[in-house]
Amino acid sequence: MSAEQRREQLLEATKAMVLEEGFHAVSIEAVARAAGITRPIVYGHFDDLAGLLEALVDREALRALGQLPETYDDLLGALTAYLHAVQSDPGTWRLVLMPQEGAPRLLHQRIAAGRAAVVARLAAAAPDGLPDPELTAHMLRAYADEAARLTLEGFDVERILTLTRFTLDKLTR
Repeated sequence: MSAEQRREQLLEATKAMVLEEGFHAVSIEAVARAAGITRPIVYGHFDDLAGLLEALVDREALRALGQLPETYDDLLGALTAYLHAVQSDPGTWRLVLMPQEGAPRLLHQRIAAGRAAVVARLAAAAPDGLPDPELTAHMLRAYADEAARLTLEGFDVERILTLTRFTLDKLTR
């Protein structure tokens, strides 16, 4: 196994452990055991547990942001893309939308930065004449995140989009 493949294996083992048992269950020993290797191999890739968790948070934050649309001119299209991204990678989105107790501070910081970036994109795409683009952007982001959480809980994406179409139609009349 190449160094990069081993690193990914360790990050996947860590992610699975976090999703199944929470951050408190993660240790170098537990990750090594889950990967079927020894602790020194884990230490060969990560200096310590904090470094392993930081690498996991960085990777998952990049994955999540990389799945979001670049523009929000078409709100329904952007929401559709978001919900399909959540469906295609539920583990990553569980970490972002439902961070477990004991999650590293870095995860919360990355989530906040990602949300701020989305709000900025939404505010920039707001139509002229909207009374409060910033507040609207915050509310739309909250709506989209709740729709994504509902997707993770098993609600049908088309059902969510049908309600969204109806709501947007009523708001834009």
